[in-house]
Amino acid sequence: MLLGPSWPGIRKAPLLSPFALAATPCSPPVTHEPPANGDSTPKHVDALDSTKSPRSTQPRRRASRSLSTPDAMAERCELDLLYVTERVLAVCYPRADDEGTFRANLARVAHMLRSKHGHSYLLFNLSERRHDISQLHAKVLDFGWPDLHTPALEKICSICKAMDTWLSADPRHVVVLHNRGNRGRLGVVVAAYMHYSNISASADQALDRFAMKRFYEDKVEPAAQPSQKRYIDYFSGLLTGAIKMNNKPLFLHHVIMHGIPNFESKGGCRPFLKIYQAMQPVYTSGIYNVQGDSQTSICITIEPGLLLKGDILLKCYHKKFRSPTRDVIFRVQFHTCAIHDLAVVFGKDDLDEAFRDNRFPEYGKVEFVFSYGPEKIQGGRRSRLALGTWGVGPAVGLVIGLGYLHRVTPG
Repeated sequence: MLLGPSWPGIRKAPLLSPFALAATPCSPPVTHEPPANGDSTPKHVDALDSTKSPRSTQPRRRASRSLSTPDAMAERCELDLLYVTERVLAVCYPRADDEGTFRANLARVAHMLRSKHGHSYLLFNLSERRHDISQLHAKVLDFGWPDLHTPALEKICSICKAMDTWLSADPRHVVVLHNRGNRGRLGVVVAAYMHYSNISASADQALDRFAMKRFYEDKVEPAAQPSQKRYIDYFSGLLTGAIKMNNKPLFLHHVIMHGIPNFESKGGCRPFLKIYQAMQPVYTSGIYNVQGDSQTSICITIEPGLLLKGDILLKCYHKKFRSPTRDVIFRVQFHTCAIHDLAVVFGKDDLDEAFRDNRFPEYGKVEFVFSYGPEKIQGGRRSRLALGTWGVGPAVGLVIGLGYLHRVTPG
């Protein structure tokens, strides 16, 4: 059985069997939210996921100007319009669409939506804010954040509350999720609302939750970044009580990269860090010249410790030699409310960009060492992964290898 009306060119998520989760009411109290424009997307990213429907893989027929049916409009659209459930729709555009094509598609999708749903739909924009999206609906709720990133926990909660309020107000109401670019943003919202709606779950909503689960797993999860999946787990854990809130202040002292990525022709890399809190920059390290292999580790020390609270984004770049450009080595986002250990390790599969980059060692890891105060950690703190203890001064890296130990200074 398929959800939604039978419209040519519009795909629906199939239903197979009910899916439900245990429910315990809880609202995640978080304080930080990134601005709508966010941080710019790094220069080095993999190709964006294609969001074209199966029609787009076939040779395109030029529709007659006299055609005004949904068939003709769907034939010309470089997009997917999918029914996640009967009352939750997703409009997905590829980032590669030029502006003219994008604006033309907006008009065609608006006609489709008004023809089927009248004025009973509300548009949630998950992409960058832009005035022409109002073609889809006079009222647009802008919740956008940078592509390939995850939104603040507070923003995820706000989106779910707004969706639930609109859908509960009238059984004819429909939510339309608008996304241009990678589908990871869409996945965050669909998965989060699946968990959120389970709080006050009823028997007749079981099929909707299962449809959202299938949509996420089949259409979105392969394109999602590790941090996006992590935030879905945070949100679910806070709702069910599986994650206990950490209210203690955390000070970051060390970032240790276990295994040196190969971004230079002769191996090694020239890394530097940028750290953001609530999408605002709070720290930038020096640039380091590092040689080594998968058995080598580099520790970058921040003294005094850097106070972090709320939504944190850390980007590690490779500065190209004799070039103004840079590559992303890895990116990771986390929320301090879910950090309960003073040493936290992220494996390659947990790191955005790096998880699918062969230049990053297969068994490479990134470790964060925290304390509850800004003072230098006395006597050195033992890494959970590296041999020995360490404690180095500001802006100095410590390289730990098999049988040797030396410092690296910015260069």
